[in-house]
Amino acid sequence: MPGAEIAGMALDQWAIAVLGAVAVWLSQSAHEPVRRCACLAGLMAQPFAFYTAWQLQHAGVLVLALAFTLAWLRGLWVHWLAPRRQAGVGTIQMVPGRKG
Repeated sequence: MPGAEIAGMALDQWAIAVLGAVAVWLSQSAHEPVRRCACLAGLMAQPFAFYTAWQLQHAGVLVLALAFTLAWLRGLWVHWLAPRRQAGVGTIQMVPGRKG
């Protein structure tokens, strides 16, 4: 595979490994703002995955790249693009009245 090599691995393979691991790590955070970023890291890995599938001419890798892209796009929709409803508990206000 042509391209830059780092310790025997091509740059695209490093990008897939590092960005994929970061995405999974972020998705397991206890903090919502951190979890929201997981889909962004995952989506950043996808161009490298598609490039690898194209270079290898491997249909299985392409199918996996498509599946992961759809999953990360769902996260993008849920955490960043979808309209949000106001979260929280509604309150009921009871005004004291006169007993007649």
